Amino acid sequence: MQLIGQVWAIATVARANTLLGERPDRRLRALLALLPYGSTMLGAVAAGSARYPHALAIVDDDGAVTYAELWADSTSLARGLQAVGVGPHDRIGILCRNSSRFAVALLGGAKLGADLVFLNTGLAGPQLADVVEAERVSVLIHDTDFAEIVAPMTGPLRLDDAAVTRLVRDTPSGALAAPPRTSRLVILTSGTTGRPKGAARGADGAAAAATAALLGRIPLRARDTLVLTAPFFHAWGLANLTIGLALSATVVTRRHFDPERTLRDVGEYRARGLIAVPAMMQRICSLPPAVLAECDTSSLRVIACSGSALPGRLATEILDRFGPVLYNVYGSTEVATATIATPSELRSCPTTAGRPAPGVRVQILDGEGRPVAPGRTGRVFVGSASSFEGYTDGGNKEARSGLLATGDLGHLDSGGRLHIDGREDDMIVSGGENVYPVEVEELLGQHPDVAEVVVVGVADEKFGQALKAVVVLRDGGDVDADTLREFVRSRLARYKVPRSVEFLDELPRNATGKILRGRLT
Repeated sequence: MQLIGQVWAIATVARANTLLGERPDRRLRALLALLPYGSTMLGAVAAGSARYPHALAIVDDDGAVTYAELWADSTSLARGLQAVGVGPHDRIGILCRNSSRFAVALLGGAKLGADLVFLNTGLAGPQLADVVEAERVSVLIHDTDFAEIVAPMTGPLRLDDAAVTRLVRDTPSGALAAPPRTSRLVILTSGTTGRPKGAARGADGAAAAATAALLGRIPLRARDTLVLTAPFFHAWGLANLTIGLALSATVVTRRHFDPERTLRDVGEYRARGLIAVPAMMQRICSLPPAVLAECDTSSLRVIACSGSALPGRLATEILDRFGPVLYNVYGSTEVATATIATPSELRSCPTTAGRPAPGVRVQILDGEGRPVAPGRTGRVFVGSASSFEGYTDGGNKEARSGLLATGDLGHLDSGGRLHIDGREDDMIVSGGENVYPVEVEELLGQHPDVAEVVVVGVADEKFGQALKAVVVLRDGGDVDADTLREFVRSRLARYKVPRSVEFLDELPRNATGKILRGRLT
């Protein structure tokens, strides 16, 4: 079965890479470039670079680089690092915002066979130092912006923009033998409840399976142009960066997200795909109507969202504004892609996380590990060839029958579509009743004056826990706490009515857009 899965993954990626009328020599060059590396991340990018060497690979704030330049620069970086003793025994930390430099560091490290640790650019200095030490990072490649933060670190070899530029400039690109081992990619968990943990997976068959799971449902194709706003250090952004490079696509990205600039990039580069997290799409949809009308987004065929929950009302708003192009991807750092909701599924059921992606198994289990009936809430378990290898500290996710726990609660509807009811640790027990915040959040999100809402549990002497709603109003919104509480009371059971409502200008989020619920209790 494993061999069948690998063949299917390769066939899926090959189908996405097929262009009618393409010159035969391009495909031959791609095949020859892939052979030394096999079906790995590096092999996929090698093939993409050989196929269209003069096409634009990445457009960023500093300009644009072609595939030939990207491949040559990453080879020079690898040779330069090799010259100072860096090799497959090392762990290279990458602390870079979205840019071609991130991609050069990614490919350069992979060409040495070193493990790559993707560091969250939103971490504070002490937490970053703690993660660097815990993940045993021996080389740290970082943007100059982070020079002050990394200056106190004495362990790793530190290389800023200028140092990397010198290595690339002063080291001949030349030929470089295939690495003796395939790199492991270490992606940090969100760390919303403690120090971020490193989740490792190989940049080999697992990467191919993860790519195929997305391309099997989302119609991205060779030579597309993608506006990629999701951060590269996060699993969602990294997956789409590597997919884009494997498809010889042009990836347009910026160091800092700006909603208006994002839409203007879509129009200027006639982008076929926009890759974002829900919080970014919320900001795009909140732009003034005149700006939204002025930006040409007619080229878009895919808006792919992941990284956090996509509220149902936002899903409908995106579909209304941009047409049937929205894909909602549910997964996690540990299990990779689990389910994908297509535009038609989101139009008929905006809150769904969709059906299992190709090659993925999803089950809802009770506390004893037994499958539950459709419509009943249980624990979400996922299994696929792209699941992670375990945490770098030796820990792992709970596993049952080859499936990993995601930490979420959810249910399957009668059509086999997954619905996420909340995190296991977010469930609120109020007066002996279990309340899943998502249900209340989705309802309050339908109020015309509410832009965003989070429901959390706070200590209560009488009920143990009480519900608290934290609300961000739309521009011009004018509603008070009692009106919102009555809005819930008239539609849900009494124990689901928030005891209190707090209004904020914005919700606290981490760098990937996830809401920091702990700051709201």
